[in-house]
Amino acid sequence: MQRQDDYAGGMAAALQQGGIHVPAMLLRTVGELGIAPEDAMLLLQLMAYRELEGIEFPTPDQLGRRMGRTPEQIGGQLQRLLRSGLLEIEDMIEPADGLQAERYSWSGWLLQAASCTATREGARPVRRAPDAAQSNVQVRGEAAAGAAPPNLFVLFEREFGRPLSPMELETISAWIDQDGYADELIRFALKEAVFAGKLHFRYIDRILLEWSRNRITNVDEARAQAQKFRGRA
Repeated sequence: MQRQDDYAGGMAAALQQGGIHVPAMLLRTVGELGIAPEDAMLLLQLMAYRELEGIEFPTPDQLGRRMGRTPEQIGGQLQRLLRSGLLEIEDMIEPADGLQAERYSWSGWLLQAASCTATREGARPVRRAPDAAQSNVQVRGEAAAGAAPPNLFVLFEREFGRPLSPMELETISAWIDQDGYADELIRFALKEAVFAGKLHFRYIDRILLEWSRNRITNVDEARAQAQKFRGRA
């Protein structure tokens, strides 16, 4: 019994050390982007250093000790990732002392993963929601009735009139993979933001959160909720 308690205590202590959030989109596209397993692990180690320890620019020696590789091997991997555009080195200002420093950025990985996902999803037929063509609030540029609607990433870029930032791409991915929002609900939330003239991600996120709190799971329920809200306004 004591042994089980010790084991449980050790596991609990280990779990309290935290973890890192990795969008599922990144993991799903590793093979399609041709990222070698050891390079994918290196990118995850860079994330861990930043999120868990606040180290923005770990050295090849630090990374090598964690991965069981020499600093020279790590240096070669970093150069490969930099050449591929998956990894970048950015200038930054240290908040503590105001001095200029450098940090690793994997925004290129996010963008390539999003582009890969958009290409794959755009090529695959998507069944149109039954009520989408009948909605009184149409997203500008949406496909004609009966045609496959555009991929979510493409739809948001089209509506915002610009490429999405890495953070915005990650937000959409989190809505799908982490929060579990249905594709049709995200599309309808975008329509609601267009209708309200509040086209920004924070507003759309609040809409989705409010629907989730009210156990709304489909567009019919969301539309009824929106009409009820407008009736009170």
